[in-house]
Amino acid sequence: MEMLSLARELMENAYPGRGIVIGRSKDGAKAVTAYFIMGRSSNSRNRIFVEEGGGIRTQAFDPSKLEDPSLIIYAPVRVWGNRTIVTNGDQTDTVYEGFEKGLTFEQSLRSREFEPDGPNYTPRISGVMQVENGKYAYAMSILKSNNGNPGGCNRYTYSYENPAAGEGRFIHTYLHDGNPLPSFAGEPKPVELTGDIDEFTSLVWNSLNEENKVSLFVRYIDIETGAYETRIVNKNK
Repeated sequence: MEMLSLARELMENAYPGRGIVIGRSKDGAKAVTAYFIMGRSSNSRNRIFVEEGGGIRTQAFDPSKLEDPSLIIYAPVRVWGNRTIVTNGDQTDTVYEGFEKGLTFEQSLRSREFEPDGPNYTPRISGVMQVENGKYAYAMSILKSNNGNPGGCNRYTYSYENPAAGEGRFIHTYLHDGNPLPSFAGEPKPVELTGDIDEFTSLVWNSLNEENKVSLFVRYIDIETGAYETRIVNKNK
């Protein structure tokens, strides 16, 4: 399968919505993830990422302008042991609680489906990374309506064991801008991962549509030690 340019994928799409990238750094030493949010409405754009424990949470930039907190205020990233959970909604908590009960990533998400925001029915996209004793694997999931029909939920889970250096996968909520917004289709896209954490953060942030981008989270996890570095970029300052 052809490796795609992440920068090009972002620059050529004005509104991919929310997106998750997971993979392995070019030098093979780091597990890499990025999560970004975009917005078209004033409510969606009125957000920032803030660190919380080992993860992050969305927060209203101007609380006085917050209209409806449902679907926009949640913890996109949480850490459970040696697993880092990254999602585009409150299903982060569902996966975390599932792990506490001994469920797998896929089993945990069986209780959830796409977002109830018709006519878009935004897909729930999720990822989990596991770094342990120098070994690294990750999985990604998408829960979406049946071609825009909310009567059915289509569930897809993709697992990647021992990912190759410099390779990642990219999944996002929408194929492109539209009304209603068309859901992502196909398996997560194979993308090249290059640079250190600061170079990668700049590449992603600078490639996102200037008008619609809101916030970006990036984490590099050392596969040998589990130590990590995090970068957060917020448009609202």
